[in-house]
Amino acid sequence: MMLKLEAERISSSGRLVMWLRAEDKNGKKREIGGLCVRGSVVGGGGVRVINGRKVNGVVVGENKAVAGYLEREGAEEEALNAFKLGRFVEERFVYRQTFVIRSYEIGPDKTSTMETLMNLLQETALNHVMSSGLASDGFGATHEMSLRKLIWVVTRVNIQVDKYSSWGDVVEIDTWVAASGKNGMRRDWIIRDYSTKKTLTRATSNWVIMHRETRRLSKIPEQVRGEVMPFYLDRCVIFEADDDRTIDKLNDETAENIRSGLAPRWNDMDVNQHVNNVKYIGWILESVPMKVLEEYHLTSMTLEYRRECRQSHLLESLTSMKTSIAEDTDSDNSALRSTHLLRLQENKSEIVRARAQWCIKEQA
Repeated sequence: MMLKLEAERISSSGRLVMWLRAEDKNGKKREIGGLCVRGSVVGGGGVRVINGRKVNGVVVGENKAVAGYLEREGAEEEALNAFKLGRFVEERFVYRQTFVIRSYEIGPDKTSTMETLMNLLQETALNHVMSSGLASDGFGATHEMSLRKLIWVVTRVNIQVDKYSSWGDVVEIDTWVAASGKNGMRRDWIIRDYSTKKTLTRATSNWVIMHRETRRLSKIPEQVRGEVMPFYLDRCVIFEADDDRTIDKLNDETAENIRSGLAPRWNDMDVNQHVNNVKYIGWILESVPMKVLEEYHLTSMTLEYRRECRQSHLLESLTSMKTSIAEDTDSDNSALRSTHLLRLQENKSEIVRARAQWCIKEQA
């Protein structure tokens, strides 16, 4: 009996699975099943055991296709980490991680949401720091930062979406960091479809350092700069012109919709004791008209974080919408642009300014 590797795919748990079929001497094929990459080569006799046991009573014997695949991936542990924790590529300047879109990460349209994408970006960034060996006890803080009670805080995020993934899709995320001015850091991401390698999303962000106790911004200490500089890659995924960076401020007169009484919950807080930056997206959308949410997709969003938000605060969400009709198109294909503001309900202090672009959904 001869075993043949027919295809490969990603399982629902995110592991790589190789499907084997057996072919007897008469050419009749029989499917054996899916084998996880957690295989091993035993001794010099060419016998392979998957997960330490036989498969359907058959010991998997010499198979050049399987052997070649394991060799290309760098053996068991590296292959496993590529799907569990990610791995470094491009001479360790780029960190790559793979995710399966779960059922609880999709919205009413049966596709992933902007919040899902932002959470995946954040997870990849934190795993990048952890895998680099720089992570200490802070939320993405390096060893030297922890010694000085410093943390990273995001000041700006720009995310552009070409296509949202569906439940069960596998995506591959690349991330890297670079300098941003004298005392900031930029982090970029690219999300691709794992199978086709087509780019689905691009995102860029800016970060500064804050003292964990005084909550005041700080210059980057030279010791911290020395930790992160070896990972810097001067590559921009989104170019932002200076005149594109300004986001208009809304007020009671210019906003078309205002939603008050938005209260952060305990589960909205992160380990640095302020609201996680992804949570603001949901509050921003609270003041977007329901008709827009039902008929349009978010294609891009820029968020400018202006101050922290704590659990004791009550927020107001303000939104202004306007139509933006592209040239050489009819009005049925018109896009929307929106401006947003999250502010404290008590004293009207700004928390987040944002703007977004929307594209009409395709009819089913």
